[in-house]
Amino acid sequence: MATRRQTLGLIAAAAAAAFLPGMGKARAATSEFRIGWQKNGVLALAKSQGALEKRLADRGIKISWSEFTSGPPLLEALGAGALDFGPTGDVPPLFAQAARGNLLYVGTYRGSSEGSAILVHKDSPIKEIADLKGKKLAFKRGSSAHNVAVKILRKGGLKPDDVTLVDLAPPDAAAAFKNGSIDAWSIWDPYTAIAENDPQTRVLITADGIVPAWSYYLANGDFTASNGDIIVEVLDELKKVGIAAQGNLEQTAKDISSITGVPLEITRKTLARNKADLGAISTLPDEAIAYQQALADEFYELKIIPKKLAIADIVWRPKQS
Repeated sequence: MATRRQTLGLIAAAAAAAFLPGMGKARAATSEFRIGWQKNGVLALAKSQGALEKRLADRGIKISWSEFTSGPPLLEALGAGALDFGPTGDVPPLFAQAARGNLLYVGTYRGSSEGSAILVHKDSPIKEIADLKGKKLAFKRGSSAHNVAVKILRKGGLKPDDVTLVDLAPPDAAAAFKNGSIDAWSIWDPYTAIAENDPQTRVLITADGIVPAWSYYLANGDFTASNGDIIVEVLDELKKVGIAAQGNLEQTAKDISSITGVPLEITRKTLARNKADLGAISTLPDEAIAYQQALADEFYELKIIPKKLAIADIVWRPKQS
């Protein structure tokens, strides 16, 4: 798992590489494909199966994997050139683009909004969204949970300034929630599903009907410019892995449970969510781009990101064969 120190190390290595003799921006004829991943979903299955290694073996390309707990540090490394490819929710790319990270949207997948929620303690006086006013609400700043928090607060007539926002990565937020130092937690599956089975935790509200569950695959811009064919192959292989997994959810639940350590019954619940589909991987449709642009505009207006963004500027369109 990549810690903050390891992430900074990846970025520093990428920066140093830019000054090495013979190192241009493009990584033509690459022999390595560097993936950032989070311990869930199709990438986790592909890693456990060696699917991408097999797909690219004839080209002599080695796959290397770096694990992250959330999207923001993953995209920080990706934008700096320390990674070539990785998945994230909807908000991290906004911060990465605003910071001028060298990255492109190359693919998308859409899951279930039921898996994202705001959690409170079982005996908490917080019974409805408006009760969050003045309370400590935790999430990882710049993650998809940030967007869920903003939109759920708005649904309850609140603004981000009406609560005390606490910036915590999921493992730290889980510990803070357990010891009672925060009042509420905006988070995604499998944490949400675990909470639903925890008698000491209550789901205040899910994002279902409030926040569409768009997620994205991003790639380093320089890598993609010279190795777009690899991106095409990787997305195609991930779609195949996802379709096969969706066709046998019981086995998929067992496989993902063994990878993540999340109990089997919890994993089954996440896979059975409404609109969950592991095989729904594609290049970006206009709907996804429009959603992302509206999100960027909203976060700029709320002064969460410092500049206006044009999402279409960093959407990759593969060359048609």
